[in-house]
Amino acid sequence: MSELRWHPLLGQWVINATHRQNRTYKPPADQCPLCPTPSGTPPEAVTEIPVPDFEIAVFQNRFPSLQPAPPAPDVEGTAFYPVRPASGVCEVVVYTADHQGDLGTVGLDRVRNLVEVWADRYRELSALPYVEYVFIFENRGEAVGVTLHHPHGQIYAYPFLPPLMEKELEQCTKHWQDTGRCLGCDILTMEKEGGRVLHSDGSFLTFVPFFARFPFETHIWPLRHVAYLPELTDGERWSLARALQQLVQTYDRLFAKPMPYMMAMHQRPAKREEVGGLYHMHIEFLPLARTATKLKYLAGSESGAGAFITDMSPEFQAENLRAAAAGTPAAAASATAAGSGVSR
Repeated sequence: MSELRWHPLLGQWVINATHRQNRTYKPPADQCPLCPTPSGTPPEAVTEIPVPDFEIAVFQNRFPSLQPAPPAPDVEGTAFYPVRPASGVCEVVVYTADHQGDLGTVGLDRVRNLVEVWADRYRELSALPYVEYVFIFENRGEAVGVTLHHPHGQIYAYPFLPPLMEKELEQCTKHWQDTGRCLGCDILTMEKEGGRVLHSDGSFLTFVPFFARFPFETHIWPLRHVAYLPELTDGERWSLARALQQLVQTYDRLFAKPMPYMMAMHQRPAKREEVGGLYHMHIEFLPLARTATKLKYLAGSESGAGAFITDMSPEFQAENLRAAAAGTPAAAASATAAGSGVSR
């Protein structure tokens, strides 16, 4: 069963997808459904990619939260509690045929090809009549809830504008009306001089934002005003690939082990060309490790009230990430209250 139920207190849709309770959960490496299928594999084997090898693979999720032809809702909605079919698309993007690897270790050419795949999927999914927003993301690490360890990301094509993106668009619109300028461009102006920059090559800026909510949260923004991936030039796509790879490599050096994170790509809504001048695309990396042995949990304040509390200043986070990028051992592993603020 999959359906949309309206949350009247928050004014947003909640996806109810009960069939996902039975999705594949941490299979052994020799039974990974995202690995290429060796010749002679029995047809009843659970596999998603029935070819002996591939570069990058994209397919519809076997356990989708949203479906192009969704079933009718299980319950009947009312004017107070509306219910809708869960129209949309959920895709899996497999980065490599190798069971091991990530954005930091696969070749740069592959990351560049991945950017091309993302842009292509954005174009195609945005054109579907029932799609309002295309969300490209990656969950990495068991701390985030990953159940398949093969390097991959996902794409959700929603039939509504997700709440965070709706809020961003609201703020961008208000800033445009107040100043006549793009809010993202103004953020970049401030961040270029903010002392939290990790990398810049003239096309993209990688930085810990002034308003970081997660430990070692990092954003990648195009310096040129771009609203969505297909607008990037060939040179900018190479630049984005380098920025992505360098950031993941930096994360993994920080505590000398893979960093669990959520990668979220924010682009203008589908079919909303009119907001292209005021919305600035960007990619947010939201890690969960605040030290080598401690995780940041989204507990009462974050989950219950929506108010984030950070345990380290963004400036301290940027200092440690720059040290990791340069190959210096992470000072954050032994951070004290004097350096980062007292942890909860």
